[in-house]
Amino acid sequence: MKMIRSSGILAHVTSLPSRFGIGGTGTESYRFIDFLASGKQKLWQILPLGPTGFGDSPYQSFSAFAGNPLLICPEKLVEEGYLNDCDLLPLPDFSPDRVDFAMVLPWKMALFRKAAKRFQSLATEQQQAAYASYCESNAFWLEDYALFMSLKRVFGGRQWALWEKNISRRKPEALEDWTKRLDGEIRLHRFIQFEFSRQWKLLRQYALDQEVELFGDIPIFVAADSSDVWAHPELFHLDESGNPTVVAGVPPDYFSETGQLWGNPLYHWDEVRKTGYHWWIQRIRKALELVDYIRIDHFRGFEAYWEIPAEEKTAVNGRWVQGPGSELFDYAQRALGDLPIVAENLGLITPEVEKLLQKCGFPGMAVLQFAFAGADPLCSHLPHNFSRKLVAYTGTHDNDTTQGWWQSLHQEDLRRPSKDQTREMEFLCRYLACQPAGDIHSILIRAVESSVADWAILPLQDILGLGAEARMNQPATSSGNWKWRARQEQLSDDVAERLKSITLLYGRS
Repeated sequence: MKMIRSSGILAHVTSLPSRFGIGGTGTESYRFIDFLASGKQKLWQILPLGPTGFGDSPYQSFSAFAGNPLLICPEKLVEEGYLNDCDLLPLPDFSPDRVDFAMVLPWKMALFRKAAKRFQSLATEQQQAAYASYCESNAFWLEDYALFMSLKRVFGGRQWALWEKNISRRKPEALEDWTKRLDGEIRLHRFIQFEFSRQWKLLRQYALDQEVELFGDIPIFVAADSSDVWAHPELFHLDESGNPTVVAGVPPDYFSETGQLWGNPLYHWDEVRKTGYHWWIQRIRKALELVDYIRIDHFRGFEAYWEIPAEEKTAVNGRWVQGPGSELFDYAQRALGDLPIVAENLGLITPEVEKLLQKCGFPGMAVLQFAFAGADPLCSHLPHNFSRKLVAYTGTHDNDTTQGWWQSLHQEDLRRPSKDQTREMEFLCRYLACQPAGDIHSILIRAVESSVADWAILPLQDILGLGAEARMNQPATSSGNWKWRARQEQLSDDVAERLKSITLLYGRS
């Protein structure tokens, strides 16, 4: 993968300002792209775009292929003639600072139902042809997903393993029967995905016209309650009822002393290999229809992954199991050509993982917030140890904001002795030649931008100098995450000008 020295911003689409309670593919995203372009930013990094499930997490999606309906802009549906202006009124009292998923979802779904009915009766021949073409070219995942989401409504949102046995186990006669019975609901979900695709393609093209490339994200694992696991149970370690026998996570780490129990089912890699990694190749191909580059989350899991018995309550009692290695990517490269992939190589990285990264030729990541804890000059997250083929961050969506992180070092933490926190602060100040009372987010931004790493990515919260209240996600917790939103006035010309200045200074435009 070829990298050009560039700078970018990490901000999920949901975090953008919008009067509809959540960021999406409407005016807010076009304005944000203009903001990026005026600040000489070449990359917009986003989180996974799938429909969110448990905990509203983009890493727990109902599908590895579908788009998130909540990102669809209602105003675009009005422009297409599928809704009227009055359909958007009265507008709920959405918070401008937080996403209330429980409020946004039913309001938008009601609009989608109106729009889908009008599409059926009012769509032009050209619109109908585009819809038919989309459904045909995406049938390999769309038909299962549309039926899956329709069935979830019938069965009260329950996980698919708890549905009636015949349909949970995909008996042919049950599939045929339910497909006929739920024809209208299935059409609704097809239409939603068609409209998401249409709106997203327009947005992506606008970004390219402004010389901004989209940097997306693929979680290595999929949710147990997803159309992918329901439609392809043979690719996962499941029992006869469809429940995982072993699940994913990581052992005790920086974020949690009991590890992280993600709960995702683990791949039956022998079965995946028999197909020539077909499902994975399709997944990567679909992602590259939406973005220009892909970050693969938890890349170390392809070398070895932490396998936890499904009955465990924490991630402590697991074991490392060998992954597929580079073979998956060899197959993908033969099918798709050069792979524009960045490996999320954070956490417990062994020499074997480093060897896999080098063999695949993917750039890895460095996070400045991880650089100072051990006061170790050899730490790979310190800028003087960076390589050029690298993506450098002040922090990621899993970190606290830089201001929040810095403030936490001044507070008592039962997990860490105060002397360790003091040592971390002192080492940072010596390394970056700054004062403890300094403007820490600006100091770390400058350190990342001035480094030799080809890509410098800054969370929007750090650019705005926000504290812990703006944190996007706290690993090992299942509630209260993914809600932060920016206000339009925060994305000012002055902020863009400061970004432009530091980007030009360090040759990243």
